[in-house]
Amino acid sequence: MTEQPPRVLLADDQTLVRTGFRMILGADGIDVVAEATNGAEAVEAARRTRPDVVLMDVRMPEMDGLEATRRILTGAPGEPRVVMLTTFDLDRYVYAALSAGASGFLLKDVTPEHLASAVRTVRTGDALLAPAITRRLVQRFARHGSDTAAHHRDLASLTPRELEVLGLLARGLSNAELAARLHLAETTVKTHVARILAKLGLRDRVQAVIVAYETGLVTAAAPDTAHQP
Repeated sequence: MTEQPPRVLLADDQTLVRTGFRMILGADGIDVVAEATNGAEAVEAARRTRPDVVLMDVRMPEMDGLEATRRILTGAPGEPRVVMLTTFDLDRYVYAALSAGASGFLLKDVTPEHLASAVRTVRTGDALLAPAITRRLVQRFARHGSDTAAHHRDLASLTPRELEVLGLLARGLSNAELAARLHLAETTVKTHVARILAKLGLRDRVQAVIVAYETGLVTAAAPDTAHQP
């Protein structure tokens, strides 16, 4: 049985951005089911059309992308994945959106190939950010007045191995790099990551990285071990 293409909601106050993205996605067989020019329209459209993925502009009139993301991601079953759209990659607003449950972000100058691939990646449940980029965002903004409750999460439910995996994940290691570092099969690493997410009630590894920093398991001063032998 052929998997149905992702259904996408575009939320951006710039007509040219929406038009360009719609054309790119359509050319790749991805259906844009609705468009919104502000956050309030995005919330209404998400409830009405139940898309798989929402491409959400960070800054919009009337209601911004962060508040719209919070209202869309309430924890109910079958929620869409939200990807933030921004013009630069160290926007504090984007960090707050990730804390609110967004699965990643895209720069607005993304290539057509990357845009379509990103939508399909997020639709499957994966996070969109490379771990190193996520780490850079968190190092800059974690503990600086974040309104996320992530730092209140209890890591006591994790085993010593799971804590080790979480700490390395937060420093930017991919599953393959984790497997090599810990001398484990990559499938075993994926199982550890899945258990960490389940125990902590997290949506994806982006939120896991945020939790690792906001609980103090990893600090911004920690060495970057992602590519050391």
